[in-house]
Amino acid sequence: MKIIYVLTTLLLTSCSVIDPNNILGRSGRMEPPEVTPIPMASTTWKRDAIDTVFETVQTRYYDPALNGVDWVAARRTYEPLLLAAKTDDEFWELLDKFTGVLKDSHTSVHSPKDVRNAREQEVHALGVALAEIEGKMLVTAVNGDSDAYFAGVRSGMTVTHIEGEPALNYLRKLEANVRETSTPWTRKRVAFRKLLAGDVDSKILMQFSRSNGSGEIIATLKRRSFATGSDTTVRTLPSGYGYIRFSAFSLTSQSRVLAGIEKLKDTPGLIIDIRNNGGGLAAAAQNITMRFFTEDKAGAKALTRDGKPITVLFYPVIPISPVLKANAALAYTKPLVILTNESSASASELMASLLQDFGRATIVGQRTCGCLLGYIGLMDLPGGGQMAYSEIGYRSPKGRRIEGEGVMPDIAIALTADDIITQRDRSLEAAEAHLTGITRTIKDVIK
Repeated sequence: MKIIYVLTTLLLTSCSVIDPNNILGRSGRMEPPEVTPIPMASTTWKRDAIDTVFETVQTRYYDPALNGVDWVAARRTYEPLLLAAKTDDEFWELLDKFTGVLKDSHTSVHSPKDVRNAREQEVHALGVALAEIEGKMLVTAVNGDSDAYFAGVRSGMTVTHIEGEPALNYLRKLEANVRETSTPWTRKRVAFRKLLAGDVDSKILMQFSRSNGSGEIIATLKRRSFATGSDTTVRTLPSGYGYIRFSAFSLTSQSRVLAGIEKLKDTPGLIIDIRNNGGGLAAAAQNITMRFFTEDKAGAKALTRDGKPITVLFYPVIPISPVLKANAALAYTKPLVILTNESSASASELMASLLQDFGRATIVGQRTCGCLLGYIGLMDLPGGGQMAYSEIGYRSPKGRRIEGEGVMPDIAIALTADDIITQRDRSLEAAEAHLTGITRTIKDVIK
């Protein structure tokens, strides 16, 4: 009993020593929090939330220079607006904008509604995907359970008007008002998310034109609840090359991808599709990456506030200069292509940059998000929201900074309106053509 007492006392009195980054304290709630009603007679919780966000960034952000931001001045700007917020949504959106001055896509505030939706693996949105291409707002995908689908909206259509206003004008107003983030192209994605997402049953009037000029669709669309979660596709393409697509880096997807690589071990070339993969666990990205090597490799260098590893119980859970371990017996050593686009973010960029730096893969598609920072867990905030803050920066093995820049493809494929209208995947076509060129060369050498 005495030993247990001593250990307990050590844990309680020396948490800053054994867990200096408060990782153990960020396990999160088991149940979604209640939404705090606003306005309230007391604003104490709002002041506490502002204080928590300010002090956390001031003392724990990975870059002690805070990306050159005058954080005190930013608080002076935002605090009066926050305290004057009349609604729950307005307060949490402003608090998120406050963190946005860091121009960091990872450091962010999530409202109680967002927290609940994430835990229930739901998204509340219109069920369509949009992109601005060649001066038009195009529909790139439509969920079969959405109002848009049943109104006749299909991929390749152009959005001409939103709430009676020209669609791109409407988008520009949203862009001007959304939070800052890592890159201009990522900020546009945030504006599209603002357009598409919202409370269940909230409505928006949209006008679409068909690509063949055969008419228009005008419909009032409701936002609905759609299930989220990662998905993984493993298959052999008609060309004979292996193909793996997955939407997030998690322990589950890691297992599925590694099993997929083993399943496709006899294919003459492999395509890993991480387009629209928003990231996840850095460890999963590194473990998948190392399935393509027969020798150990130096990983991306971690940048922390004090230049020291991030530790728990004195163990370096995030080393500064990691060594990634290979398993030669399981390694896939044939030609490899990685498909990326501007929605390939975070852990996706970590994997792509590692493989590119080591010359192991050819990157095909579009430049990535430019959103490569790391946080370890969400921190609870007064009022029921949560906060993520960047505790880790990264430099690729060759010293490249991906945050704010993105991974540039070796073979760039610009997305065109015609691609969307005709449902043509030129990035995949280019990947297969590239692999064919390599395998033919290998066969010629063997001959």
